Amino acid sequence: MYYFKLIDCTKTVFLFVFLTFTCSFYAQEKPLPKAKTGDFWEHVQFGGGFGASFGSDYTDITIAPSAIYNFNDHFAFGAGLQYSNLKQKHYYSSNVYGGNLIGIYSPIEEIQFSLELAEVSVNNKYIELGGDYKRSFWNTGLFFGGGYQEGGVTIGARFNLLFDKKEDIYGSAFMPFVRVFF
Repeated sequence: MYYFKLIDCTKTVFLFVFLTFTCSFYAQEKPLPKAKTGDFWEHVQFGGGFGASFGSDYTDITIAPSAIYNFNDHFAFGAGLQYSNLKQKHYYSSNVYGGNLIGIYSPIEEIQFSLELAEVSVNNKYIELGGDYKRSFWNTGLFFGGGYQEGGVTIGARFNLLFDKKEDIYGSAFMPFVRVFF
């Protein structure tokens, strides 16, 4: 029963993210360069992600720049950095920072598969009446993902193969994503 509730919740979140980001993103539409000839920098794309969420006594800000090198029309490899700051007034604050490596395979132009290894340091502070509690640890994620690609934008989902409900910073092993490269 719990499994079906989780699937319904996951479908709802994925549908919301998909509908939210279905508008066209065209910053610099540039086809992927071919790696047969040319300069190293002609094959590099920059991108990443940014997120911000604000509410009553709540703030969540994430910035995650990254770069990939396109070996050809089908294979790319890259690295990125990540920083997140989350605060809920009088209750909780968290700083998460780290890096990731990503491999991307596109069997056809519209489909993209990825394998991503992320290592982040998590520094949580729980504020309670009568004292503070701090917890710091490292978290590793190994994500297998797939998505639909249009230009430099990919909308899809990924699954954390190393997800541990008790020791993970992510609420679920399954996560939707929007990836942008220019």
